[in-house]
Parts: sequence; C-alpha cells; structure tokens
Amino acid sequence: MRDVHSAYVNAVKEFAGAYEAGREAALVIEHLTGLSRAQQSLRGSDAFEGDPARLEAILTARRTRQPLSQILGYAPFRDRLFRVTPDVLTPRADTETLLDAALAASPRSFLDLGTGPGTLALTVLAELPDAQGVASDTSRAALDIAAVNADALGVAARVTLIESDWFDDIEGTFDLIISNPPYVDAATYATLAPEITRWEPRIALSPGGDGLDAYRIIIAGAPAHLRPGGHLMVEIGFDQAAAVSALFKEAGFQDISVLADLNGKSRVVGGIWR
Repeated sequence: MRDVHSAYVNAVKEFAGAYEAGREAALVIEHLTGLSRAQQSLRGSDAFEGDPARLEAILTARRTRQPLSQILGYAPFRDRLFRVTPDVLTPRADTETLLDAALAASPRSFLDLGTGPGTLALTVLAELPDAQGVASDTSRAALDIAAVNADALGVAARVTLIESDWFDDIEGTFDLIISNPPYVDAATYATLAPEITRWEPRIALSPGGDGLDAYRIIIAGAPAHLRPGGHLMVEIGFDQAAAVSALFKEAGFQDISVLADLNGKSRVVGGIWR
C-alpha cells in the first residue's frame, strides 16, 4: 500500500457486503496506524505506515466472516475499549439505551445479569464513581474477560464477578437490576449473519423457542433481590415490548415503561418494585 487512502479503499473492497464496511475499514486503518477516521480523511495521501503483513492477516481472517472485533481483540462502547473474544458477545451500540436508563436511575448498588465482557456493569461503574456492582454470568470464560476489562477501566475494586445461572448464586438486594439477556427467537436466529451464528456464543444471543425464556426467569426472580423502589431494566428485541411489558405487569412491577433506541425501535423495558 502506497498511502493511507489506498489501504482504506482496499479494505473496503475486502469488506464489501459486510455490515458497515466503511466503518470497519477505517477501524482497521486506525488499529494499524493510530490515525482516527477524521485524520485518515485529512492525511489520505500520507504514506501508509502500518504493517502490511498484519493488514493482510486481518483481511484474511475477515474473509472467514469472523467479526472484526474478535480479529482486533477489542470493541468500542461509549468511548471505551472492551476486550473481546469468541467467548463473549461483542458490545453493540443498541445497548447504550439500557446504559443511559441505568445511569439515570443513579444506583448506589446494582446487579448486571449475563454480563458477558462486562459492557454494561463496567461502564456504569466508570460513569458513577460512587456505585458498587455485582456482575454475573454462567460462563467462566466470559467472567475472565470481564475481569480483564474491569482492570483496564480501573473499576475492579468496585465490581464483584460471580459465576451464576441467573439468580442461583446471587445474594442480597440492589437498587437496580439490569440485563441484556439472550432474546433472539429460534426462527430469527437461523436467519442471522455468519458473523453472529458462526462466531458469537449462541447462549448469549438466543434461548431458543419464542425468545422470552430469559425474561421469564429474570422478571420472576428480580423482586427477591430488589430494594423497595428498586428498578429492573432489560434490553429487548424491537418486537418484544408488549410481551415483556406483560411479564412485568404479571409479576407486580409498577411504572412500567418502554424506551426506544436512536432508530426509534423499542429497546428497553423497565419497571419499579414497590
């Protein structure tokens, strides 16, 4: 590659057909050169100073439809970088809706169920310096990645990582319980891109069936672990608002709300335990 722009164009061609090929190409160039996307535009004629062999290795891996986050070993979320491996779900921008709702509740203590790489729990702790969190997952490998991310973000002293199948090994009560559980139904999961079905842990994406099993467990178990006035908030699929809201109502939650993401799609259901 002679210059930054030609390296970018070549990467875009390689990623053709992938979701957000231009963004991915820019992330690769930034990874190799340290140039932000804006700097790449301004300095496109500069000599490409990245490692050509590393670039080719990245492109080769991407041809297998492996997610770029796994190839690079990290993914951005709310201006922070999270370590990512095939053992965890890659952080997604959609989850920022749940994050914002959690931050608005200003919890002093919270529980994150199914934490994966710690995306939600660790970001809450990074932005609320007085908060204490418990983050659980049924996967020990995922918790090991969350521990690495906790250290990197400087919040390890304020989070307790617990291997637990939902509430099985959780003790105590909290101001807030949050979760981005597996919610993709079996039929939809079969239609997802290879980047997801081949490379990301199915257990973090789909419980099978109608996609609601995790909500049934979380909503039924949450009251025993919420303080009076405590909040339960869960991320949902765009077409699950009515079904999940009904589960909240049946369990006795009040002030049930549905929040939309930046695309106007229902993304979070929350309620208060009185």
